[in-house]
Amino acid sequence: MNKRLKKSVEMIELRLSFKESEKGAALIVVILVLTFMLTIGMVLLTVTGTGPKVAANIRTQQQAFNSGEAGFDASWLAVENFFVNEAWTSFDGHCLNEPYGIDLPQDASYFRKLTDLELLNLLDPDDDGTCDYANVIFFKQRYHIDENGDLDIHYTYTAFLIDDEAGGGTTDPGDALLICIGVFDQGSNVTTSRLEVGLAIELPGATY
Repeated sequence: MNKRLKKSVEMIELRLSFKESEKGAALIVVILVLTFMLTIGMVLLTVTGTGPKVAANIRTQQQAFNSGEAGFDASWLAVENFFVNEAWTSFDGHCLNEPYGIDLPQDASYFRKLTDLELLNLLDPDDDGTCDYANVIFFKQRYHIDENGDLDIHYTYTAFLIDDEAGGGTTDPGDALLICIGVFDQGSNVTTSRLEVGLAIELPGATY
């Protein structure tokens, strides 16, 4: 083979190798683009799928919070009437102190150490829908009217008073914590919301 022919063959081989490398590079680019598009598609599917779930969770949380607010409004009115009608002159003797430890911060049964559902189960251990202890203002009280004009079983609230000095310090019968637990019950899905509001009284001529 003469030099000119040999050089031509080498040029052809070089061009072929360039074309093969270009094909390989193009294949890698296609794979990267497809991988990127697949990732974006999966993200979009995830966002589309979780969006309604997030919205539903927000709605149920809002409904549970509304139940808690309803419990606060009803309890505030009830407590106010107790004082106006002179059935109460202070919070002394009207705060929840059973089961033992529910008002004691150092105890495992302290109300702030329990979830809402644990607290409700503690007040109704036999699960008959009735609180087993005194000094509970409302227990699983229904308030929402359904389309048939009946009280809706899915919306309830529970409310009671806690002596905030029970764990130590000087007892003050002129103040207490009002605890309201709102519940939105969908059977297997139960959502709760808890409100804690400090109450204080100032009565003419009262001495504590």
